Amino acid sequence: MPSPATFLRLTLPLAGVNVLNQASRALLATIGPALALEFGLSATELGLLAATFFASYALAQLPAGLGMDLFGVRRVQAVLVLVAGLGFLLCALSGSSLGLAVGRFVTGLGVAVGMIAMLTVHTQWLPRHQVAGRTGLGVFVASFGGMAATLPAQQLLPLIGWRGLFSIMAGLSLGVSLWILLSVPERPVSDAPKRGLRAEIVEYARIARHPAFLRIAPAITLLSGLNFTYGGLWAGPWLRDVGGYEGALRAGLLMCFALGMMGGSLFTGQAASFLTRRGYDAMVVPGIGMAGLGLTQLVLILNLWPNTAAIGAIWFLFAFVSASGPTAYAALSHRFPAELAGRVGTLINFSMLLVVFFLQNAIGWVLDLWPRTASGGWSAVGYGWAMGMTLVAQAVAVGWMLFPRRT
Repeated sequence: MPSPATFLRLTLPLAGVNVLNQASRALLATIGPALALEFGLSATELGLLAATFFASYALAQLPAGLGMDLFGVRRVQAVLVLVAGLGFLLCALSGSSLGLAVGRFVTGLGVAVGMIAMLTVHTQWLPRHQVAGRTGLGVFVASFGGMAATLPAQQLLPLIGWRGLFSIMAGLSLGVSLWILLSVPERPVSDAPKRGLRAEIVEYARIARHPAFLRIAPAITLLSGLNFTYGGLWAGPWLRDVGGYEGALRAGLLMCFALGMMGGSLFTGQAASFLTRRGYDAMVVPGIGMAGLGLTQLVLILNLWPNTAAIGAIWFLFAFVSASGPTAYAALSHRFPAELAGRVGTLINFSMLLVVFFLQNAIGWVLDLWPRTASGGWSAVGYGWAMGMTLVAQAVAVGWMLFPRRT
């Protein structure tokens, strides 16, 4: 087992970035209905507001991944977390939906590579069989951010408002940046020959053309992307419009999603490390996760739940199985040299975030095909068609992974 000292020095400070990341994603699902009413947002506009975060998140991936490989995770992450703090502050001070979008864009830049930074440090400093388990443990810790953005945030909302919530996150960002500078070590010395910047950038093209990347990446992007898409926005409105839940009860069901993320991150990471130590491919675990995610979507489309507890269990399972995404990242990274870990991870993330940007908007487009309900929400029928769209997309990606073209 890895020592507590390496966990405290390597994993925990970088998990702090991911606490902010998951909190910023889940927070919009909690306060999204309030923002929609305050600023008069349509489903398309609310989806665009959420997707703006992921657009900047995607834009930051490739340069940040290159920066981490060349200059080290410590320096790059300490600066980026300060950028995230600026984004949270802009959200807190915004007086319009445009101001919120700008703040979300800046925040996305700052938290863009938190999980990849953690995976990169683990790849560089830990034995291979520990990487998936330790990364899963870090994501488990980070999931407390997503949980805090559900029921606790809902309880604070009447007291400090959504502006106060963003202000708290701005202050936490400053603390995490200092923690990284004081704790995370510089990158290990590499035996790889020094090359020019152009040659280092070209590595992205070589990774993207690699047969393993071409075959596996589409399924991975949808596995994590659906978690982002629903956990980051549409699970909250679904619970209101399809389930009929409001206020604390809806926030409590969103906490079920966050708890599923926590449990799934811990369990799938440890399971992948267990299998890797015994010579199995770690992709077995996310493969099972993909099947489970398809099943939960089908249950939600068909309205197969008898009561509130069942709805909480379904969304818990949705998050639990889709939390195997980081395990898939680690499994794919094992197919490349350690000095490319940052670029491999951020290229997957870049692809995944493009998918999220499209899906969050596409769900809004589908929902806007039906008239708004009397309460200001969206049609339950529209949610069924929207989730059917994501289920078909996932089935196509899994088919591509399991039945690759012969070349």
